[in-house]
Amino acid sequence: MKGCWGKYVLTGLVIAILAGCQSRPTDRGQQYKDGHLNQPLELVNEPNAKGKPVNARDFVTQVSEIRAASPSLYTRNTNTFQAIENWMMSGADTRELSKFGLSAWQMEGVDNFGNVQFTGYYTPVLQARYTRQGEFRYPLYAMPSRGKTNRRLPDRASIYSGALDDRLILAWSNSLVDNFMMEVQGSAYIDFGDGRPLTFFGYAGKNGHAYRSIGKVLIDRGEVAREDMSMQAIRQWAEQHSEYEVRELLEQNPSFVFFKPMMSAPVKGASAVPLVAKASVASDRSLIPAGTALLAEVPLLDNEGKFTGKYEMRLMIALDVGGAIKGQHFDIYQGIGHEAGHAAGFYNHYGRVWVLKKTPEAFSTPFTTARKDDGQELPVIKNNQSGGTLFHSAQNSPAVNVSNSGSLLVSNPQN
Repeated sequence: MKGCWGKYVLTGLVIAILAGCQSRPTDRGQQYKDGHLNQPLELVNEPNAKGKPVNARDFVTQVSEIRAASPSLYTRNTNTFQAIENWMMSGADTRELSKFGLSAWQMEGVDNFGNVQFTGYYTPVLQARYTRQGEFRYPLYAMPSRGKTNRRLPDRASIYSGALDDRLILAWSNSLVDNFMMEVQGSAYIDFGDGRPLTFFGYAGKNGHAYRSIGKVLIDRGEVAREDMSMQAIRQWAEQHSEYEVRELLEQNPSFVFFKPMMSAPVKGASAVPLVAKASVASDRSLIPAGTALLAEVPLLDNEGKFTGKYEMRLMIALDVGGAIKGQHFDIYQGIGHEAGHAAGFYNHYGRVWVLKKTPEAFSTPFTTARKDDGQELPVIKNNQSGGTLFHSAQNSPAVNVSNSGSLLVSNPQN
């Protein structure tokens, strides 16, 4: 289970601009950041990132992990996976997807211009001890029993004040902030400092209270500028403030995550499939079901998390979920450890995404966004208020609905 530091909020300028736009993307899209459309609109009939996907081998590895860990999930998507692999072996030319029976539906984006939000998450490595000692005084907890009445568990402030039984303590870390970051990521590897292999602490559950972004709290308080917000910014703020002030900030998020130790285990998402870095994402299941294959135009960042103006094409699969991952938003799994955490902490950028499906009728121009010159509608994925995912297809073609179970339901809109 995953989280992030807050949703990207559009300014009044962007809202005013979008208010005059149609509810679907046009053939003019725009990458934007900081809430402003500050560049001329440009045609996006072709992908910005030229060339084939850069992670073909990782994608094949991720498919192999699905086949081994979840045969049912693999079976539901096997035709698509096999078609994508055939396409990759033949050169992975994005103009030739239809030759392999693949259709590409573009995500509508958070702004109706095709701009999909990307954030990142990772698996931390924490230093901890079995008993409280010295600087190791911040507990990590196992999931408490809710009892027969399914009682509500204490909120974060109460837990910090000792509301839980000490027998639930799994380990003691040396950083309250690291514990919080571990909760946001949903799991971590624990180094007990005894020379033994790292122990994986997986997600066991949460207390049932609503998640609140402490990043947004800092922005609202004027402590950190919106454009500077990242996990690194939160850590820097914590280093400059007292433990009392840090605890007060963390307590603004009443949600609390519990863990379970697993002596040797790969990092798995909500689909119980081991995750391959930068080939798997957390998604909103009501929009993108588990096992969905994605072709993403991912923005490239520099070492300081700034957008370079360049993109790369990546193939990824939706295998995880997150409480803060809603709508046109993907959380890209970055891997394990400090370097992965550095990359994940900076990601809050935008790019385009196409859902790939093996279908009887494939579109010959998968990278046009919404309309041809003659006004004919092209496929766009919009948020569906009914809870499923509606793939808007070309006129006189079936509309394809993806249910929450991941099955394809094909219906003719004229019926």
